[in-house]
Amino acid sequence: MAVTGASGVVYGYNLLKALKVHDVSLILSEDAKTVIEEETNLTAKDFEKTASRAYRNDDMAAPVSSGSNRLDAMVIVPCSGTTLSKVAVGIADNLITRTAAVCLKERRKLVLVPRETPVSPIILENMLKLSRLGVVILPASPGFYARPKTAQDFVDFVVARIMDQLGLEQKLFRGWKAE
Repeated sequence: MAVTGASGVVYGYNLLKALKVHDVSLILSEDAKTVIEEETNLTAKDFEKTASRAYRNDDMAAPVSSGSNRLDAMVIVPCSGTTLSKVAVGIADNLITRTAAVCLKERRKLVLVPRETPVSPIILENMLKLSRLGVVILPASPGFYARPKTAQDFVDFVVARIMDQLGLEQKLFRGWKAE
C-alpha cells in the first residue's frame, strides 16, 4: 500500500486499520507525510505503526521493488495526479512508482484511488490508459445510498469499496439493497 501527497490521507489510514489482520507493506511519499500532518492529528509514524512494515520511498532496493517478491496487490490511496501520470507512462523513479510498475509487468492487481478534483483531460486520458491495462481506477467518491451520517461514514464507504476490489471481507457498510 502507498500513500501519496493528494488530499484524503484519511482514506489510506482507515484502509490500513481495516487491513490490520493482513500482511501490509507501506510506502509514504514525502508529500504524503506533509499532508498527513496538515489534514489529521496523526504523524507518518502513526501510519507506519499500523502497517506490518514500512519502506522509504527512496529505497529502490526494498523487496516490493522486485517482481520476484510475491505481493498480492497494490493500492495507492490517495493517489496524486502526478503519481497516476508517472505510472501511466512508465516512470518508475521512486519506490511507489517502481512497485506499481512491477504490478503492471507481473499482471498483479493495482488499485489507484485518485482524490483530486476537477480532473484535467491529461489525467482522464491517463486513467483510461491505465484502466485498459487492467488497473482499477477507484475515485474517492462516496455513495449516498448507505445514508451516511458522519464524515467517517463517507470514508468507510470508499475504504469498503477498495476492500471489495481486493476481494476482502468488509463490514464497513452494507451494499446496495433495492427494496
